[in-house]
Amino acid sequence: MRAWRARLGDAAVLDADMAQARYGVCTTGVERRILAALRPRSVDDVRAAVAVAAEFGIPLYPISTGNNWGYGSAVPPQHGCVVLDLAGLDRIVDMDPALGLVTVEPGVTQRHLREYLDQRGLPFLVPVTGAGPDCSLLGNALERGYGITPYADHFGAVTALEAVLPDGRLYRSALGELGGAAVDRAYKWGIGPYLDGLFAQGSCGIVTRMTIALAPQPQHVLAFVFALDNDTGLEAATVAVQTMLREVGGVLGSINLMNARRMLAMTIPYPRQRIGGDGVLPPAVVSELATRQRIAAWTGFGALYGHRTLVKAGAAVVRRILRPICRRLRFLTPATIAAAERWLGRLPGLRSGALARQSRTLNAALELVRGIPNRVSLPLAYWHMTAPVSLLGDLNPARDGCGLIWYSPLVPMVPERVRRYVGIVHEVCIAHAVEPLITLTSLSDRCFDSSVPLLFDRTDPAAAARAQSCYRALLDAGERDGFLPYRIGVEAMDWFARPGRPYWDLITAIKSAIDPQRILAPGRYGP
Repeated sequence: MRAWRARLGDAAVLDADMAQARYGVCTTGVERRILAALRPRSVDDVRAAVAVAAEFGIPLYPISTGNNWGYGSAVPPQHGCVVLDLAGLDRIVDMDPALGLVTVEPGVTQRHLREYLDQRGLPFLVPVTGAGPDCSLLGNALERGYGITPYADHFGAVTALEAVLPDGRLYRSALGELGGAAVDRAYKWGIGPYLDGLFAQGSCGIVTRMTIALAPQPQHVLAFVFALDNDTGLEAATVAVQTMLREVGGVLGSINLMNARRMLAMTIPYPRQRIGGDGVLPPAVVSELATRQRIAAWTGFGALYGHRTLVKAGAAVVRRILRPICRRLRFLTPATIAAAERWLGRLPGLRSGALARQSRTLNAALELVRGIPNRVSLPLAYWHMTAPVSLLGDLNPARDGCGLIWYSPLVPMVPERVRRYVGIVHEVCIAHAVEPLITLTSLSDRCFDSSVPLLFDRTDPAAAARAQSCYRALLDAGERDGFLPYRIGVEAMDWFARPGRPYWDLITAIKSAIDPQRILAPGRYGP
């Protein structure tokens, strides 16, 4: 601690009590003993912190903003780490408007980038997520997060990065080392073995700078919403999503499919008084509430991007594919939503009704597809909160006591496989008294990622234990049927990392060569 204070300054070093209070709270309910926390302000500070950690053999756990809610927040995978909080590295280092490339540090958030682009009149979309405006762009990309804007794969949009290695040296790609910084940022793969991927979902270095390709602001954005009134339409919807992605191509972004329970969680307070004997809302109650809120068995949402002529042609294809399988299909623009809100606002009886709530939700969703970060999805984490919490101010689910664990498996875009997956989630969640809230998001025309928030009352130890048990049961059931996660929480790294197999032997060999003292994020996506 004395060595870190000498190198970083007293204000940048938090003792164990302060670090535990600030970083030791997690939505999953997992607890880890944190030794201290460091808050560097520059790359030189990071290198100094690493040098001291190496000297004394103390493991560091880097975070960007620590808002990794549902996957561990700021909590390390293991006890006895020092949190390295990189939020103070918050510069937008460079923006190339001609190429649409922005270089950011770990503390740059979705909100920060949106304000930067707006102030300079730069026509690009922010790679938004449902986690909210105050989450790190760099951190989400390193977790291989995704969104619904045109560049949906956020690590796929990373073209270059710099990282501090465990020995304190600064990593750059081969092209960067040769002095070709400009071409390095413009071309993702560089030359020679591709090593940047070691820093995504890994623990080989501390990424301090990243270049991200931004999708250009299209001339026209047209969102669409469609509804499947009966659950039996899920297979047909899967085929329709795949067909749309193949026929419409690059004009079409990702498509979401959400079940009725998931939509209710975004629409009304949790109807705790209607819970059945198994600890969840009975199907009849879900059907009644969904009918009252004008929510279908499955709701689909997507958006078309591009020149107005192409978007119009794409909309015609979407309409042709969806009309035979759904009764309700609506195309939305900011102007249509604004007109609907004005109309509803003039009628006192409708201002607080289901139509008004749907209109507000659709407006917020339309902002997201236009690359404008907002908090439309964040209140989901608060659905099971028993104590009243204002959703108007600064939201931080970990700090505010929310219970949330994300289960995020990959699901092949095959109708019978999708049906099987949905059945497993329903069966396992209900057996653990957890509401099965299901979203399927297209990552390609071959694969969905499903995001299932396991919500619980974190003040109730029994509910927290059930949620953790449910998470493990979902991981095990998914493994048996081939539905494996693309991302995992810190408390389940032991489930994921299995030494003695060629993949893990190679990971262990690389880690041992780069970080023989295991001072960087021990246990993160590795044995």
